[in-house]
Amino acid sequence: MPELPEVETERGRLAAVVEGKRIASARIDDARLTRPEDPQLIAGVLTGDRISAVDRRGKYIVVRLESGHVLLVHLRMTGGFRYAPASHERAVLELEDGSRVAYRDTRRFGTWLLAEEDEAERLLEVKNGPEPLGRGFTNAFLAARLAGRRAPLKAAVLDQRTVAGLGNIYADEALWHARLNPLRPAGQLDAEKIAALRDGIRKALRLGIRRQGADLGDGAYAGGRMQDEFRAYGRDGEPCDRCGTLIVKTRAGGRGTWYCPFCQAASSSASRPSRSRRHSSV
Repeated sequence: MPELPEVETERGRLAAVVEGKRIASARIDDARLTRPEDPQLIAGVLTGDRISAVDRRGKYIVVRLESGHVLLVHLRMTGGFRYAPASHERAVLELEDGSRVAYRDTRRFGTWLLAEEDEAERLLEVKNGPEPLGRGFTNAFLAARLAGRRAPLKAAVLDQRTVAGLGNIYADEALWHARLNPLRPAGQLDAEKIAALRDGIRKALRLGIRRQGADLGDGAYAGGRMQDEFRAYGRDGEPCDRCGTLIVKTRAGGRGTWYCPFCQAASSSASRPSRSRRHSSV
């Protein structure tokens, strides 16, 4: 599923094409995209309106229209925008300058929700905590959200009301950077570890944005380079880039989870694995 860096990359590309332009015509071919709303009704409302801005909130792309309507796009697993004819098109916008923007989604899980601005903002606030790269994502906020939680730390930070936009990949990367065990109870972090967690989350997401997200080879987000920077995710059996201990895979909150059992030991008293369990760091 695309996470904040992939969604931000999609947002930037879309904004460069559509901002300030009027929608000459809109076509929605897949009723699942706008369900339960009638896709023809949504297409009719979009037609003739001007796109004033394209923002992002968590994993949502927020298309703001001159009329005051807001189109909330959630890409889910394989959704994305294309600027030339493509397979699996679910909707097409023709712009006044002749540009064509298609929404492509091979697995058809993505959604479009058209709402008035106030309604859209309320929905986004209910579903998302503060932006993790924004000023509102403070140590105090994070500590309050995790206080008393018995759930594994990995599961707790995947809650969008705690870390908006974070998903499985960048959670593993963030916890590696923070040197925190994904299985430890979320409510057991002291102030120092809360600060490390916040810094790790921000570092992982910023790196992902700079690398334009991750291309996992399925064609959904081609061109991203974050996969070349993974320190934990998907690297079971490979040496940790910090200490050489083999990365292991487990499950946390029902999600596949990768971490270093030495660098991210649950306590600082953990002993280093034997040499036979590690690669040489040379």
